[in-house]
Amino acid sequence: KYIDLMVQEHVLIKRMLKVVRAYCQRIIDGKKVDYSDFLLIADFIRNYADLHHHGKEEKLLFKAMVDELGPLADKVITRGMLVEHDLGRFYVSEMAAAAELLTGREADARLDLVANAMAYVNLLHRHIDKEDNAVFKFAAGNLQADTHARLAGECDRYEADAEQAGVQARYLKLLE
Repeated sequence: KYIDLMVQEHVLIKRMLKVVRAYCQRIIDGKKVDYSDFLLIADFIRNYADLHHHGKEEKLLFKAMVDELGPLADKVITRGMLVEHDLGRFYVSEMAAAAELLTGREADARLDLVANAMAYVNLLHRHIDKEDNAVFKFAAGNLQADTHARLAGECDRYEADAEQAGVQARYLKLLE
C-alpha cells in the first residue's frame, strides 16, 4: 500500500503541475498574474512534493532498493531518480527567485520564471511516468516481502508524523 500512496501523491503533484502550466500560459498571454502565487507554488513543491513525497522515496523506498537490489537499482536510483530530484530542486529555486523579483516589479524576470517553471513541469511529468510505470513496479516485484512489510510500517510512521505536523492538510488545502 505504501507504493499506492506514492502513486496517489503523484496525482496531487500532477494537479499542481497543471496549475503551474496555467499560470505560465497567463503570463505568455499577457494576462494579469499575481506573481506571489508562484511563491505559494514553490512552497507546495518544496514541502509537499519534495520534502514529504520525495522524502519517502529517498529515505525509504530508494534506499531499500539500492541496498537490496544491487547494481541495476543503484544505477536507476542514483543516476536517474535522484539526479532528477536534484534538477527539479534547481528549477524550483530558480522559479522562486524569479517570482521574488517579479513581486518587486522586475519585469525582466518573467522569462526566467516561465522557463524554469515549465522545465520543472516537463521534468516532473517524465519523472512521475518513470516512477509509476517502471521504478515502483520494479520495486514491487523484486523487493523481499519482509522489506515491503518494513517499508509499509516506516511509511505509516512517516505519514503519521507529517499528519501530526499538518503537512497533508495544509498542502491539500493550498492545492484546492
